Amino acid sequence: MSKDDAARKQPFYRRRTLRFHCTGCGACCRGGDGHYVFLSRHEAEDICSYLGLSWQWFRHRYLARHPDGGLVLRMEGDACVFLEDARCRIYPKRPLQCRSYPFWPEVVTTEKGWRMEARRCEGIGTGARIPVAVVEEILAGGG
Repeated sequence: MSKDDAARKQPFYRRRTLRFHCTGCGACCRGGDGHYVFLSRHEAEDICSYLGLSWQWFRHRYLARHPDGGLVLRMEGDACVFLEDARCRIYPKRPLQCRSYPFWPEVVTTEKGWRMEARRCEGIGTGARIPVAVVEEILAGGG
């Protein structure tokens, strides 16, 4: 295998320098059908505590079960239930899925994924260069 072939087999984020700067537009918090914010029970409990709510009320008002059984935040229309005036009401306690955006495997593995997500996110391709080590730490769950 030539060096060029080996390079082409690398994930997109290893072949190209990624740039990203969050503009705070809230587009990543919108999605509509088929888009979910998954979270762990621990993350849900942290959010519940942050909001000062009882678990029963929080669970009833803000959580749902995905068809595969996973815990998800409810959506209101096409937006996360915690999106208010294009801002996250639980920003300090947002789930890993939110903290790691846009460095999700389906987005950063291929150039097509990165370009498609850039249609939705105005911060992709702008701002500081994101080191490969940072991308890989996020992908490993350290978002």
